[in-house]
Amino acid sequence: MVNIGNSWDRVLGEEFRKPYYLKLREFLKSEYASKTVYPNMYDIFNALKYTAYEDVKAVIIGQDPYHGPGQAHGLCFSVKAGVPAPPSLVNIFKELQNDLGIAPPDNGELTDWARQGVLLLNAVLTVRAGAANSHKGMGWEQLTDEIIRKLDQRDKPIAFILWGANARAKAPLITNPIHGIFTAAHPSPLSAYNGFFGCRHFSKVNDFLQHNGIEPIDWRISSK
Repeated sequence: MVNIGNSWDRVLGEEFRKPYYLKLREFLKSEYASKTVYPNMYDIFNALKYTAYEDVKAVIIGQDPYHGPGQAHGLCFSVKAGVPAPPSLVNIFKELQNDLGIAPPDNGELTDWARQGVLLLNAVLTVRAGAANSHKGMGWEQLTDEIIRKLDQRDKPIAFILWGANARAKAPLITNPIHGIFTAAHPSPLSAYNGFFGCRHFSKVNDFLQHNGIEPIDWRISSK
């Protein structure tokens, strides 16, 4: 059974026992045994491991993991230090520089954000090598939708950052008026100029947090 190692084990305990998740688990056993799947099975729940339920200040929702070798490590948009930043992440760093004057870092590992309370959650947590969306519809969406609902129930404000149509489709799950919802185009090169660049979400999220008496995020990425 899943062991995240923090409060998510309690929050999601019932979910991990439901039939859909047990079916998903059997599917993943078969996939990992017979195919190349990303991320490493021990990294699947890294977003939850790095950011406990009560520590979440902001949520960035991605689609599914990177499907190239060595890229995905359980945090949406993030790659391990030493792996070239994919185009969407390059654009995220460009917007960060335009918004807050933070120069692009020398690596694309976003663990610094996760440790400060930014839940970097993909809607689907695994993918077959070279095949985007290959694990879509297998049950992950049911779990990650429930994660968003559990966060929505908190009585402490959270900033939900929804980039692109897939992420914006999660907005109806966020019904508690204390939370902030920040939407924009996806940072992909195909859409970044349609409203991602110039969204200034990094400063806006910090303004929202400070307005609610919450320590803002230091969006700088340390050298690895």
